[in-house]
Amino acid sequence: MHSTSLPGGTWTLGDLTVTRLGYGAMQLAGPGVMGPPADPAGALAVLREVVALGITHIDTSDAYGPHVTNQLIREALHPYPDALHIVTKVGATRDRQGGWPPARAPEQLRRAVQENLDHLGVEALDLVNLRLGSAVGTEPGPLAEPFETLVDLQREGLIRHLGVSNVTPDQVTEAQAIAPIVCVQNLYNLAYRQDDDLIDRLAEQGVAYVPFFPLGGFSPLQSSALSTVAARLGATPMSVALAWLLHRSPNILLIPGTSSVAHLRENVAGAGLALSADDLTELDKIGR
Repeated sequence: MHSTSLPGGTWTLGDLTVTRLGYGAMQLAGPGVMGPPADPAGALAVLREVVALGITHIDTSDAYGPHVTNQLIREALHPYPDALHIVTKVGATRDRQGGWPPARAPEQLRRAVQENLDHLGVEALDLVNLRLGSAVGTEPGPLAEPFETLVDLQREGLIRHLGVSNVTPDQVTEAQAIAPIVCVQNLYNLAYRQDDDLIDRLAEQGVAYVPFFPLGGFSPLQSSALSTVAARLGATPMSVALAWLLHRSPNILLIPGTSSVAHLRENVAGAGLALSADDLTELDKIGR
């Protein structure tokens, strides 16, 4: 890995130091996150470029494909550099219609962890997020049983660190009462700001917050406001949105995905965009 100056610097997940600018592997699978990519060689090239750029944080799941992205990661990067850390998630599977039915029974979670281990080719997973809720958002309710299953797997040495995904603030509190977590992965972006208080709380605790779909969710009006700032800065709206997230709080880690090497490089450059105090004030109004 030849870059040490990625935008945002680094963050520590437990004892894992990762670049705040990571990479999300979901888009490497086929349409609808099902099946193989149209361009397998291109997918492998993207993953190798991730490492070449100095990114040390890859987010994936064995449900992507299913199994496709993890197998690509292994083909492209195994044996993994010591500095590279792969984050995966469990709690949902795939059906033939491309849906994401929950899979949180103890035996389902144990099987999912073992499949992640097998497909990634590792003896222990760096970080496993328990995904709750559904494809349409968070759902209130207890998480003790599935989370305790992952805690057991952690004690058995198969998982190093734990996180939660698609969760309510109350579920974060419940998880933390059971065992330490090092990250929360939720829907958040310029236009969707429901987790503002949670982000600040986690920052005080030294817990990372990882927004997924960080660039989506803009209405035409909000997109216009973002585009106005971007045009003034001579940048793309995507660059501004990524840079804003890095400015929002030091505990925010980014995992933008792409299946294009050129787009990957654009994301890295864009996240380093300098935003003035006036830019930030204007952007902050979008989600308020």
